[in-house]
Amino acid sequence: MTRLTFALFILTRFTFSANAQVRMPQPSTTQTIKQEFGMGTIELTYSRPNAKGRKIYGDLVPYNKLWRTGANSATTLKFTDAVELAGKKIDTGTYALYTIPGVDSWEIILNKGINNWGVDGYNETDDVVRFKVIPLKAKNRAESFTMQFTDIKNESCGLEIIWDKTIVTIPITTNIKDRLRKQIETALQGDKKPYWQAAQFYNEYENNQNKALEYITKALQENDQAFWMWLYKAKIQQEMGDKVGAKVSALKSLDLSKEANNNDYIKMNQELLKKL
Repeated sequence: MTRLTFALFILTRFTFSANAQVRMPQPSTTQTIKQEFGMGTIELTYSRPNAKGRKIYGDLVPYNKLWRTGANSATTLKFTDAVELAGKKIDTGTYALYTIPGVDSWEIILNKGINNWGVDGYNETDDVVRFKVIPLKAKNRAESFTMQFTDIKNESCGLEIIWDKTIVTIPITTNIKDRLRKQIETALQGDKKPYWQAAQFYNEYENNQNKALEYITKALQENDQAFWMWLYKAKIQQEMGDKVGAKVSALKSLDLSKEANNNDYIKMNQELLKKL
């Protein structure tokens, strides 16, 4: 082998090796979102196609036909705690999310086929639940197919499906109040009593300000330097109509917040005091 032939051989091998290692971006990128919700988490994994000037619904995504709700492999939802979708009970586990888009309504489907490639392998007998939701018109056009959790509260949130100028929201709820009450009532019988958590529970879940005030007062007896708890007490007192007591608690919280150099609580206390 001549030197020229050898050099060409090495160059060819290097070029082939370099090309073999090139990783091109996927046309429809994958996104995974993990959202804390209730007493567990929801994990969403899906692929995100782009519109690229195409007509989406009624064309690229036909109406009244099963859709993978994204691109590539099946979109999946994983629940670590029991929830309800549109009032339908869903056990813990991982499910494939399919939809049937329509002009006036969308059918939402949870299915056991989590290893399906899109709709390939879909079997209706594997459906766990089906229900319908109403699509809404968006003001702005979304180029990339997007799914996101919105309006997240203690026992409810929404899973939005957004593409082009269409928004579909899947309502998700959970019941944690009864379980929280049982946990708190049991813990209050023990040696280390969760007064702070009990105050939050009775205020935010039971709307029982009397009990909430009782427990926040006991919590502050154990830790009277907790400026965040003083502010919480002030807000409970304000809701109960005790402006004098609320002012005393807010001033205490303000002084402690200044000592701790916590600007957020300084501002919150100052804003509350203006209302009292």
